[in-house]
Amino acid sequence: MSRAIFVLLTLAALLLSSCIRTTYSIGAPEDAPPVPDPERLAAARVLISDPRVAAAFEHIETNRQKILEEWIALTEINAPSGHEEARARFVEQLLSAHENLEVRRDAAGNVIAVRKGTGGGPNVVLDAHLDTVFQPGLEIEVTLRDGRLYAPGVGDATRNIEAILATFRALDAADISTRGNLIALFSVEEETNFRGVNQFIADHRDQIDHFLAFDGGYAGFSYGGIGIYWYRHHFIGPGGHTLSSTPPWSATIPAARAIDRIARLELPRESAGRLNIGMMGGADVVNAKASDAWFTVDLRSTDDGVLTKFEGLIGEILEEEARAAGMSVRTEVISKSPAAQIPGHRSSHLIRTAEAVHIAAGFENPPIHNAGANNSSVALRNGISALSTGTAPCSNAHALTESCAIDPFYKGIRKMLLLAVALAELDPGETKQ
Repeated sequence: MSRAIFVLLTLAALLLSSCIRTTYSIGAPEDAPPVPDPERLAAARVLISDPRVAAAFEHIETNRQKILEEWIALTEINAPSGHEEARARFVEQLLSAHENLEVRRDAAGNVIAVRKGTGGGPNVVLDAHLDTVFQPGLEIEVTLRDGRLYAPGVGDATRNIEAILATFRALDAADISTRGNLIALFSVEEETNFRGVNQFIADHRDQIDHFLAFDGGYAGFSYGGIGIYWYRHHFIGPGGHTLSSTPPWSATIPAARAIDRIARLELPRESAGRLNIGMMGGADVVNAKASDAWFTVDLRSTDDGVLTKFEGLIGEILEEEARAAGMSVRTEVISKSPAAQIPGHRSSHLIRTAEAVHIAAGFENPPIHNAGANNSSVALRNGISALSTGTAPCSNAHALTESCAIDPFYKGIRKMLLLAVALAELDPGETKQ
C-alpha cells in the first residue's frame, strides 16, 4: 500500500473513531435515584396548594398563546454571541411593563431586572443567556409543526428567557411577594467566553444566595460543573513537495499517529470523562508536505485530578511522536476551565429543595448530575450555591434543525416559578381567596 493511501485511510479511521467515542461518552454519571427530604417535599406540596401559587399557575395556563407568540418573537431576533443588542432591547421593552421591577444594564451589556422582596429572605438569581451560536445576518423564521417549534436557537436558551418573563408576569398577576429578592439575569456571551456572568458575579458575588442557570435540560438538573480543557496541538516540520526527497514525511503523519493514540485513551466514566478530537488542519494544497499539521483536543471531567493526569499523558504522546519523526510539537491552550464542584453541594439547601420541587411539580425521579457546562459553573467556582436546568424538552441544540416541544414548556414555567418562590421564600402575608 502506498504511503499516501495509508495516510488517507488512517485519518478517515481516526475521524470515525473520534466521532464514535464522542457519541458514546455523552451524558454524565448520575447520582443514585433521589431520596427526597420528606420535610422539603411536604413544603413544596403545601406551596403548590397555596391559593396564590395556584392563581399564578392558572395565569400561565390562560396565557399560553401570548407566551407562545412571545417565545417565537424572541427566537426570530438573531442574537449571535457578542451581538445580543437587538434581543436585549426587546427584553427590556417587555420588562418595562412591570412597575415593580428595577431594570438596568451593566458594563458587560447584561439586562438585569430586580423584583424586590419584602425583606429577610435569600437573593435568588434566575439566569438565561441572551446569545446563540449562530452567525450574524442569519434570517430566522420559526416553524410550528406537530406540537413543536423549529428554529435555530429556539431552545438554547430562548425558551428560558421567555420562561422568566412569563414567571414574573404570573407572580404579578397572583400578587405574590417573596421575602428575598428575585433577580432576573439575561446574560451575554455565555456561548463563547462567559463575559456576562463573570461581570455579574464580580459585581454581586457577596449578594447572591442561590444562582439558577436556566439553560439545557428539563426533567432534572445539574449541581456541579464539568472541567473543560481545550487545546490546539501543532506538529512542526520543514515541509516540502510531494516529490521532494527531504523531508521524508509530512507533519500530518506524526499528527495522525498521535491522534490515534490519544483517541484510545480511556477516561474514567465515574468522573464524566470525555475526550474529543474535533478539528484538523495541514497543508494548503494537495501536493505539499505539511510543515504545520494541527488538531484540537476537547478534554472534560468533573475531577481536576483526572484533567491534570490526562493532560500529562497527551503531552507525552505528542513528544514521543514528534521525536520519532524528527519534528517538534507546539501546543496552544485555547481555554482551560477547572471543574466547578463544591464539596457537599449535593446535600445543600438549594439542591435538596430543587429535588423536592421537581418531584412535587410532577417530575418523578428527576435525573440529577454534577457535569453541567454553562453559567452555573462560573457561580460554583466562586463558591455560590448554583444549579442548572431548563424549561422545555428540546433537541438538536446549536443546529439549524433545533426544536422544542411546546406543551411541556408550560409545565417547565410552573417549575421555574415554584423554584423561585420556594427559594426566595413566599411572604406569609394575607392569602387571597
